[in-house]
Formats: sequence, C-alpha cells, structure tokens
Amino acid sequence: MTSPSSLSAVSKASSEAEDTVLFDVRDVGKRFPGVDALKNVSFQLKAGEVHVLFGENGAGKSTLISMLAGVHQPTSGKIFFKGQEVEFTSVHHARSVGVSAVFQEFSLVDQLTVEQNLFLGAEQTDGIFLNRRRLHEEAEDILKTLGFDLRAGQKVAYLSRAEQQMVEIAKAFRSELSVLILDEPTASLTERETDRLFELIEQVKAQGVGIIYITHRMAEIKRIGDRITVLRDGAFVDTVDAKSASEDRLVTLMTGRVIDQIFPAINFEPKETSLEIQNLKTDDGRVNDVSLHVRKGEIVGLAGLVGSGKSRLIRACFGLADVASGSVTFEGEDVTGLTLQKMLKRGFFYNPPDRRAEGLIMMRSCRENISLPSLDLPAFSLKGLLRRREEKQLAQALAEQLQLHPLRIERDVEHFSGGNQQKVLLAKCLTRDVKLYVFDEPTVGVDVGTRTEIYKFIAKLCEEGAAIILISSDLPEVLHMSRRLYVMHRGRLQAELTGDEINQENVLKQFFEKEVA
Repeated sequence: MTSPSSLSAVSKASSEAEDTVLFDVRDVGKRFPGVDALKNVSFQLKAGEVHVLFGENGAGKSTLISMLAGVHQPTSGKIFFKGQEVEFTSVHHARSVGVSAVFQEFSLVDQLTVEQNLFLGAEQTDGIFLNRRRLHEEAEDILKTLGFDLRAGQKVAYLSRAEQQMVEIAKAFRSELSVLILDEPTASLTERETDRLFELIEQVKAQGVGIIYITHRMAEIKRIGDRITVLRDGAFVDTVDAKSASEDRLVTLMTGRVIDQIFPAINFEPKETSLEIQNLKTDDGRVNDVSLHVRKGEIVGLAGLVGSGKSRLIRACFGLADVASGSVTFEGEDVTGLTLQKMLKRGFFYNPPDRRAEGLIMMRSCRENISLPSLDLPAFSLKGLLRRREEKQLAQALAEQLQLHPLRIERDVEHFSGGNQQKVLLAKCLTRDVKLYVFDEPTVGVDVGTRTEIYKFIAKLCEEGAAIILISSDLPEVLHMSRRLYVMHRGRLQAELTGDEINQENVLKQFFEKEVA
C-alpha cells in the first residue's frame, strides 16, 4: 500500500475468491467473573461480505468482536485467521495483520487533535523524531478520501459526537485492511454521512475486505448485509441470508419471542401547557428565534440533522446552555436562565443522549446512579444523612419495573450491556416528581426488544398525564411516537407537523430544502 488514504490499495485481498474464509471461529467461549459472556459460539467471515452480528444488548456481540479485534482473549475454543490459528494479544497486534475495529464506545483522547488521534500508536517519524508535516498531510488525505468534513488540526474535545464518530471510522482506514469491524457506526451520523460510509463499505467489500457489522437498524441490515448471525444470551442461534430474512423472523430469533409491534398505540389527551418557549436564542448562536410549546398528556417530537440545534434548544431551557434572548415558561412560571438544579426541583427532567459522558457514573453501582438526582429528597436523606435502606428499596423496585438484567443493583453500571445501562438512565427520572420528561436520543445503541420496552415506558408516562419531549435522529421513532413534531434546521424552526402531516416525506423535505435552495 502506497499511502493510508489510497482506497484502491486498501487490501491485499483484492484477488481472493469471494468464498475465502478470513475468520473461522470455532466453539469460542468467554467467561468474565460471575458470567459466561459467550458459550461455544462458532462464526465465519468470508472475504468480500458484510456479515451482520444481530442480537439483544448483552447477547455477546461486543464480546465476540472484542476477541477478534485483540481486546480480549477467549477462555475456550479456537480462532483461525486466513487458515492459521491465532490469538491476538492486543488491538495493535490485530491491526498489524489487517484487522481494524471501530467500537461503539469511542477511544479518542480529547486533548489531542484529529490527526494525532488518527495516528496514535502509529505516529509518522523520521528516526526518533515525529514527522509532523507528513502526519498532517496523511491525515488530511484520509479525511478528504473518506469525504469527512473535518479539520486535521482541530482538537477532538471541540467536536460533536457525530464528528468524533467520523474520527473513529477514519482511524480504521489509516492502514491496510483485511477485516473491518464496525459496531453501531451510524448511531450518531446524519443520513448524508451514513450514505458516505455505506459507499466506503461497498468499495472495500469489492476489494475482498470482510466486514463485521453490528446494528439494530433493520433498514441498514437490508441495505448492506449479506449474511446475519444471531446471538442470544451468549449463544449462537442461527446464520441466515440478509436479503431473504424477514424482520419478524429476525426479531423472533433475537428475542426468542414474537413482538407484535415495536411502536405502541398511544392515547393522547393533551391538557394545559407545561412548557412554552418564545423567540429563544442561545449565546453561542446555535439556536435562533425558536418558539414552541408542549402540553401535558402529549409527546412532542423534535427532529433535525446533527447540528440543527434540536438538543441545544432544550438544554438551554434546562439550564445547560446560556440564553441570549427570549423566554422560557414552565408550569406558568418564567424560568429563563435558571440553573439545572432549580429546573429539576420544579419537575423538569432532561435525559441526555450520551449516557456514558453525561448520564451515568460508570464506575458506581446501579443503586447509586438511580438515586443520584434525588438525594436531596426526604425519601433518600434525613438531616443530611443518607437513608440507605429506603434508597436500596426504591432502586430495587425501579430496577424490577424496568426489567434490569441481571437484576443486581449493587453491580457497577459499566458491567451492564448498553440497553441495560439505558434502563438505569431511565430509572433515574422516576425517583422524583416530574412534570416534563425530555428524552434525548433514548434508544441509541439499543436492541429492538429493549427499544420496544422504552417506547412503552414513554407512552405510559404520557398517558398518565406527563408532558414529553422526544428528541431523536431516528426518523421512525419520532414519526410513530409524536402527536406533534417540530423540525429544526441550522438553529431555526422549520415546521410544526401534526396528524397526517407527520410523515417521512414532509420531514426530509424540511431537513434539506434550505440546503437545496
């Protein structure tokens, strides 16, 4: 390979036959303290195919790819790569033979630049000295070839989550590929960025690269998948053809049960206004002159591309962003510019989109995370002392209500699957009296079964009379769950849709019409 940005030379495997087996996993198991994450799983990846790993959160998908990428080693069984038995001792070892992974949880260093992150551990040097010019040029080449709108010299700390996702993907293309592993790579990407990623996948696939792809999005499976291996509870269930397998069959294989419908029927009974925003503008200019309202007993959706301002708007209402002008009225009271502590006490609860960065303390127990927003309440503390028995009882009850699995509230949150971490995040908002719930990207990285449970949870809160704001980049989510839908574009409100107006065509038109114009 002449240069890390040359996709025409991205693989040595361009002459391999399509049926060449790259990875052959035989009866592999992985045991962590107290749990068997994988049990006798067999799996094959062929050159030039997109092989989808499908299963509920906690099914073992991430454990399997972590072993193929060199993060963990198997407890039992064997892994063959290109016909030779291997045991990758590190991620660097796996990358040295052409196996590169993009994990769901980012591995970026915030205080380093994009180009420094791209070549971290594989720096461009002249002898013992860093060749900064060559590093910069090759980073720029990679970003240009991939079509990612990023500056190589920009600090990662100042990038949005979608931009950080692009950096993670770009890291995989810095060297020659035989196997590309992608774990929920589109969770934070716009439609346009997703399309570009799929174009790249088709290019490397045509050159003999094998792609292992994890997603919970059915449309993605149908669009790019060749074969699907389904895992359940750490065990192999079946491998099926991606084009012929129906959605119902996949969900049944994944969950072991039939799910009649993903989105619940919701009985909306809108009442008085809970939140009213008038001509709001934020200090950073990312929200400009936005007005909207939310009533009790309804779900109001906020849709828009990454960077549209949909999250920034509500974060400003909650006290997480500075308001330059305009007003926020909550429960009949002017609350413009109040701190998040004061908003929380008034019954405004915001669930952030990034559970690891903002929503949860990963190295603390589920019990502690669940009770954290409400330690000031008499139910949890008395005269400054924590009421541990009451805290444990309520946390246990909420964990049971949300079907946390495993039901171990003293276990650190980081040891749970993504879907169960999301359940802990949701449980937090049930520990105090809340009048307005905001769910910002509530199902990112969540499987279909857990997604269905979350939708039922949100619907129940609405039917009990709460006001709900649903912020989402997942179109089916906001289309099916919203009574009214606001669409934002570049910090401004584009449209308010109701009833039959809420459809994909109308929303997409509002996403792009300004750009087309």
